[in-house]
Amino acid sequence: MVFAWKAAGLSYNRYLAVAGRVVRRSLKEEKRLIAERRGESDLRFAKWDNGKMGEPKSLTEANARAAAESAASGGS
Repeated sequence: MVFAWKAAGLSYNRYLAVAGRVVRRSLKEEKRLIAERRGESDLRFAKWDNGKMGEPKSLTEANARAAAESAASGGS
């Protein structure tokens, strides 16, 4: 038996994210706002060089910047 999320080509983590978003959107306004704030995340990363941590950067901002650079250079 193949799970529906797997047959749709989703990973389990992506399936959970979509299901959570659907549940949060179905709540009444006050509860929805609280749940949406809880569902947000801010991932950060830092490059290590010679045993020293570099400046921490936002993963969301770094991905957006990389996508913009890729689009500007004509990459796929």
